[in-house]
Amino acid sequence: MISSRSWSSGLETMIWAGDFPAAVAADFAAIKALASGLEGTGRPLVTSSGTLMLAFAGITGRPGTEADFAPSGPRVDAENFVIELAERGVRSSAVRLPPIVHSSLDHHGFAHILIDIARQTGVSGYVGDGANRWPSVHTLDAARVYRLALENAPAGSRLHAVADEGIPFRDIAAAIGRGAGVPVAGISAEDAGERFAFLGGAVGVDNPTSSEVTRKVLGWEPAHPGLIEDLEHGHYFA
Repeated sequence: MISSRSWSSGLETMIWAGDFPAAVAADFAAIKALASGLEGTGRPLVTSSGTLMLAFAGITGRPGTEADFAPSGPRVDAENFVIELAERGVRSSAVRLPPIVHSSLDHHGFAHILIDIARQTGVSGYVGDGANRWPSVHTLDAARVYRLALENAPAGSRLHAVADEGIPFRDIAAAIGRGAGVPVAGISAEDAGERFAFLGGAVGVDNPTSSEVTRKVLGWEPAHPGLIEDLEHGHYFA
């Protein structure tokens, strides 16, 4: 039997090694295995998804909402499968996480990767004018969304664990620059892949995301520091 810890570690290894299709397939297989024992029971199944999928699905010019979804795609297929489980007697929900989930408990997330890139290159960068927005949430606030979803989410719910709806990426870069002690500068979209590696396709994406429905449905309100304040605390740069 594979423990959840070893399975998630293996999935993370595939992602960082660049085998994204294998990671997506492994994630979907695990969800199907969990679902197989829950059909017809009315019991909950809560899984994870991501807000960036909304931007890649073409949601632009406004904040993405819980009602928005793509018909298919990597990771999207798993999310849609989970939502459809509501018709098969599972109280299913998918929690969409923003690209940055931050706190002193974060040791491997995108905030650390962006800080490492800034230190290695000597510049904290953003794409173009940096006006594109990224949502974020504190780890402990996100954890409450999962608990409340497990306890109370209606079957077939898409939920957004989002506190900061959309922070201009140049502001994130500026906070990283202050903490890392490096200058801040814009770079061209053509150079983003070289500068940000596997994050090159995401750092310039505009991904404002609303959590208004989630707050109403679950009675959830973020209670912990936002991303910029958390970066200013200094623990990411210790």
